[in-house]
Amino acid sequence: MTLVEHIKELRRRLIISLLALGVGTILGVIWFEHSLFGLPTLGFLLREPYCSLPADVRADFSADGSCRLLATGPFEMFGLRFKVGGLAGLVFASPVWLSQLWLFITPGLHKNERRSTAIFVTVAVLLFVLGALLAYWVITFALEFLLTIASESSTTALNGKLYFSFLIGLLLIFGVSFEVPLIIGMLNVIGVVSYEQLRDKRRIIIFGVFCFAAVITPGQDPMSMVALAIALTLLVEMSIQFCRFNDRRRDRDRPEWADLDDDEASPLHTPGTAPGPGGPVRPSGPVTSSGPLHTPSGQPYRRPGFDTPDGSGFDDVP
Repeated sequence: MTLVEHIKELRRRLIISLLALGVGTILGVIWFEHSLFGLPTLGFLLREPYCSLPADVRADFSADGSCRLLATGPFEMFGLRFKVGGLAGLVFASPVWLSQLWLFITPGLHKNERRSTAIFVTVAVLLFVLGALLAYWVITFALEFLLTIASESSTTALNGKLYFSFLIGLLLIFGVSFEVPLIIGMLNVIGVVSYEQLRDKRRIIIFGVFCFAAVITPGQDPMSMVALAIALTLLVEMSIQFCRFNDRRRDRDRPEWADLDDDEASPLHTPGTAPGPGGPVRPSGPVTSSGPLHTPSGQPYRRPGFDTPDGSGFDDVP
């Protein structure tokens, strides 16, 4: 394909992805207030961690005593609904835009590279979902810690915009952080890092993980920090063990001559084993002549110093 054809192909893939994202966003906006396929509404699912708190630590502004968030602007909930619906639409449309990305990339890859890319994308999606689910479970404890610090002197009235920003930020941070072990594994596959390097720096890596969790969590509460740090530590340890297994497999499949210098000869037998007995040496026979040599033009080739008339060996060969 020419460069123009590649650009047209990319444009077609982008248009299909954007259309799928638009349809997913519409479904997300509808799901925010209306149940789809018997599932609870998206607004209820996102509001549940706040509503599960004790009633005495959150303000009640509804006439029927139901759990509601506070809106301080006329267009605040309208924009928030489209923001949350857009994020939900991105998840709904992920099979389409991931497949379009896959179809655009795979024609330039080998068969084994396509298989590795498919595994990488699948594991990346699973890790992101696991991180988001862990964040959704942790946020209830994080809110309870943050909102009950001064419950005797104040009551919290959360703004809908701030609450959803905090919730979505925590979901994204946990989801993206769970990709770190996958990155370590891919760096080992391409040969950038080895198990020996990671094993010697395991303590430093774990300390860095805890510092990262303490800084990156938006609420700065100990529950979310510790949960993220422990989960990342376990995942990093799993990635280190993967590097150990992959390095052993690579050394087992690697030929003996791959680690030799250019001027070093490879062994004639497997190291650690005795060379096998050789057979008898056959006697040499006479060398048969295949006839006189000829030049490309068809004339007989004259050897310098022997076939020249004067024996000088400097006769030009046509």
